[in-house]
Amino acid sequence: MTATPAATADPRVAPEIVSSVFYGAAVSNSLALLVAEMVDDVPRISWGNEGAMHLLGYALEDLRELPVAHLLPSLRGAELRLLLRRERTARMNLPIRTASGVFTECVVLCTPTPTGRMWNLRVVSADNEQERALRATADAHERRFATLTERSPVPTLLSEQGMRLAHVNDAFCSLVGLQSEQLLGTGWMACIHPDDLDHVIEQVAVVLGGGDGEAHARLLQDDGSERRTVIRFAHLFTPGVGAGFVGTIEDITERLAFEARLAHQANHDPLTGLPNRTLLAGHVAERFVRGQTGLACLFLDLDDFKVVNDSLGHAAGDGLLVEVANRLRAVVRPGDLVARFGGDEFVVVCEDVDEDDAVTLAERIGTVLAEPVRLGGVDVRPHASVGVTVQADEHGCAEDLIRDCDIAMYQAKNGGRGRITVLDQQARAEARDKLRLVADLRDAIERRDITLLYQPIFGTADGLSTAVESLARWEHAERGPISPVMFVPLAEESGLIGPLGALVLDETCRQLVEWDRLLGRDGPCRANVNVSALQLDDNLRDLVFEALERHRLHPSRLSIEITESALMKDPAAARAVLQQLRDLGVELAIDDFGTGYSSLAYLRHLPVDCLKVDRSFVAELAEGHTEITAAVIALAGSLGLSTVAEGVETAELADQLARMGATYLQGFGLAQPMSGARAAAWFALRATEPRP
Repeated sequence: MTATPAATADPRVAPEIVSSVFYGAAVSNSLALLVAEMVDDVPRISWGNEGAMHLLGYALEDLRELPVAHLLPSLRGAELRLLLRRERTARMNLPIRTASGVFTECVVLCTPTPTGRMWNLRVVSADNEQERALRATADAHERRFATLTERSPVPTLLSEQGMRLAHVNDAFCSLVGLQSEQLLGTGWMACIHPDDLDHVIEQVAVVLGGGDGEAHARLLQDDGSERRTVIRFAHLFTPGVGAGFVGTIEDITERLAFEARLAHQANHDPLTGLPNRTLLAGHVAERFVRGQTGLACLFLDLDDFKVVNDSLGHAAGDGLLVEVANRLRAVVRPGDLVARFGGDEFVVVCEDVDEDDAVTLAERIGTVLAEPVRLGGVDVRPHASVGVTVQADEHGCAEDLIRDCDIAMYQAKNGGRGRITVLDQQARAEARDKLRLVADLRDAIERRDITLLYQPIFGTADGLSTAVESLARWEHAERGPISPVMFVPLAEESGLIGPLGALVLDETCRQLVEWDRLLGRDGPCRANVNVSALQLDDNLRDLVFEALERHRLHPSRLSIEITESALMKDPAAARAVLQQLRDLGVELAIDDFGTGYSSLAYLRHLPVDCLKVDRSFVAELAEGHTEITAAVIALAGSLGLSTVAEGVETAELADQLARMGATYLQGFGLAQPMSGARAAAWFALRATEPRP
């Protein structure tokens, strides 16, 4: 069965019924009714019935246009708005002023009309024994509440009716710096910041209607300072009195200040106080509108900053950075942003400028920076290389703009000290191509698309090959083969040399194990692996050890090759790393020897096993220039080191180097670099040939 809804009252009430109800209310002595409406933004009484005239002692003519505030003087503006609400009925226990000036306690129920422009006020006298008993009960409740909250550290408020406070505890008095007598009634509202008062009143109205409310508000202290708080209100109904609230206050001033400090630290450089890279990116992104112009970035890099750090110490370097930051703040226009990008790099962002304006600003910055600054008793004149970029149509996002001014700065750096460069189209295209190539290289390393070729190394004593050199190769899917001369420096610049070096080392060890399985003693005994200068740190020993352990190889199966120029960048640190590798048991070779201008006295103390004669010196043998090659071979012999002559292209060169005393030979004229599989076949074939 389908339930039939109950019949509802017909909203179209007959005029006779309305007239009858109004007449009964108008002449009733037991029911006091008033009607109020807004007149010139002041709520006034416009009508009252017989009961109201009897209760209050006014004639109807006296009631008309009487301000509501005159009848209810205990209500201030905010409280009066809580009574005369447009949304719902409000109920309050209030003293009402009669015509004789005497106050009588009454319950006032105020109901808005549907239009919201008038209110019906029903007034019920509370002056009887039952009401007095209820008020006594309420007083007892208040005393108990006061006892419970007086010593509480949580600032607490109690209102038994409307906005008027009946009790505040000591914690709230201490918070605002006032006595309780100054806060009771509506006095506490003077402690609320004027801009927050309406929001607090709205939340109290919600609570008086039976809900819960919460307001973020600033409280004013007696000394004029502000405390930021969260006031949480809960509904409280007291029989015989009416609806009120309990309020608790959480002082969040210190918490907000701490959060603000954290936010500042997250977005500002701790040394200079300038915005950092994160804030810079957000600042540019907020102002970047694609297709528009006028937004410019200037990227500054201090010239010779490392010299200051190394010669005067890091404290002097920090002092220079702070001084540069202060000068940049002073020289830019109001509204321009100065940020520290990192290290000795700064970025200036300015709006509503063209290229000439940006270059002029860069010149002004250069002039200001060049003024001497005293550091560690020395006058230093800072100079900066500056890259300038102004937003153009080809900039698709804010990151493009910042990246391009970075590229322009490197162009300026390459051009010489203290230069200003505006990025040109060719440089932008080359930089973007380089970025794509870096991304492709990263993917190739992760997918192990970097392959290895192995070039045999021959002994001059017997002509046999017992070792190989591992050579990394990259076959790009679109560009074809890319030379190591290009992708190895690219890996060093982009931070990929570590993963690339680890891949080469691991794959070399894996291939040695594979050759052992296929060839046994006929396979190469050792593989030489090149190491970048950027890998010469305390991690290199562990990297080599883990690769050997992973493939269960003896350390003597590896020879680590390091260029002479890499060793000379930091000789003491390099020697320490070489010693760690020597202690591990691997062999060590200095590659491209003779090109790095190393000290012979220093060379004598390096824990190395072999010197590799650079191919440029070997090539000179064909022209009759034997001096350098002979000197390197003789030097190695005097130090008890073996030698590998690289770039051997002909049998005649091989014979000549053997006669000069070279220990090993390597070159395209002897054997081409081969894949692991081809090298296995090559070594297998060599094993079947008769020994010389």
